[in-house]
Amino acid sequence: MIESKTVYYEKGGPEHTEATLALAVDACTELGIHDLVIASSSGRTALALQDAAGLNVTVVTIAYGQGEAGGNPMSEETRRELQARGYHVVSAAHALSGVERCLSTTFGGVYPAEIMAHTLRMIGRGTKVCVECSAMAADAGCIVGGAPVIAVGGSGGGADTAIVLRPEVSAKILKTKVDRFLCKPID
Repeated sequence: MIESKTVYYEKGGPEHTEATLALAVDACTELGIHDLVIASSSGRTALALQDAAGLNVTVVTIAYGQGEAGGNPMSEETRRELQARGYHVVSAAHALSGVERCLSTTFGGVYPAEIMAHTLRMIGRGTKVCVECSAMAADAGCIVGGAPVIAVGGSGGGADTAIVLRPEVSAKILKTKVDRFLCKPID
């Protein structure tokens, strides 16, 4: 039997970023996991990571053009700083919305990937983010599908969720296995 304790935050938010990152790094050491995936649109969450020695860190941001044409919330300066730390930086369409969001906005209705996203949000927004960003990291070749990783995500700005999972690439996302929660908000 494996004993583990999940930390529950009363409310989600960026004030939990440092504690969540520390839990994730500690769990990597304890569990012998070398891959850490961090959702970070602007890069602030990833920059808050203090000690990632020996870890393969992948920072996942959103695709270019989601806000302004050609723009990305992560500045080129931040991207270069993260890469200088040895982190992979992935900018891609969200695995659980991407093209489907365009279709549902244009034609109305709900499509399968959006249903998956909303189902994961029932557990927590950060849970959906962790699963999605891990698939995106696997799609980019930064992690190996099916191998254990620790993913960090949040409820909007900062990090408040960390999970151990075995993600798959987007084309095989239903084979993803969530093994355990390290922390999550209960709101």
